[in-house]
Amino acid sequence: MIYRVRHATRYVYGRPVDLAAHIVHVTPRDLPGQAVLWTRLEVTPAPVRRVDGVDYFGNPVAWLYHEAPHLTFDVLTESEVDVDFAPPPPETDTLAWEDVAALARTGGASAWDVAEFLFDSPMCAANAAAGEYAALSFTPGRPVLAALLELNRRIFTEFRFRAGVTTLSTPVDQVLARREGVCQDFTHLMISALRQVGVPARYMSGYIRTRPPPGQKRRLGSDQSHAWVGAWLGPEHGWVGLDPTNGIVVRAEHVVLGWGRDYGDISPVRGLILGGGDDVLTVGVDLVPADEWPDIAPA
Repeated sequence: MIYRVRHATRYVYGRPVDLAAHIVHVTPRDLPGQAVLWTRLEVTPAPVRRVDGVDYFGNPVAWLYHEAPHLTFDVLTESEVDVDFAPPPPETDTLAWEDVAALARTGGASAWDVAEFLFDSPMCAANAAAGEYAALSFTPGRPVLAALLELNRRIFTEFRFRAGVTTLSTPVDQVLARREGVCQDFTHLMISALRQVGVPARYMSGYIRTRPPPGQKRRLGSDQSHAWVGAWLGPEHGWVGLDPTNGIVVRAEHVVLGWGRDYGDISPVRGLILGGGDDVLTVGVDLVPADEWPDIAPA
């Protein structure tokens, strides 16, 4: 499936910003199962300096520097991406989860690049209560994929998607107690649970395809950024994408921007400003099959 992706971010400041430095993760990443056919990033006002590269995790990133006063800050990315992620292996072909945990804990040639996803991170520490929740699925000797799929389904069925009840700083134990939140909450919860039982897990940032109601056209800017979990199955099968918000395995409905230990590593826009105040943020996202792009209705 070839998608057209459009991600528009706008900040309007109450007072001029005199100096600013930003890091933006808004460009999709090339990886097995996802090919970026083309992409462009436009910034207004134009920065005095822009550096494009990759971050520690290999994600595309741009560093932006502004030295002139400005009242607005706009970041627009448009891309076309060909997505065709392979299906996961049969559950019984995957290692027992204890063996996966042991390999990750040991590191070495087969797991040196995954061991870091076992450790606490600022927004996603291993959590004892989350580990107890996961333990109901991670029974002794169970194939790791079977346990992961069950945990993914349980979060989907036992938690309610509800915007506005959490913030970026809501800890995992509160999400677990409330049994509600948004995609980043469920992703952080699942990652914390997996780290507690010893299975490497990383925070995946990107987009998910949504569909308009029957008989209606898609509205420009109606989609949202999305988050899900990458979990390690062992050296033979590598990583699998699991979406606890929707209870599905990542296949052809998702586009990956990148990954990190938690949201803080891969937030779309972050930075430091001198000045400003009382800013208003608006975000518009579209993920549409490329051959449907001209049919999008205006907002």
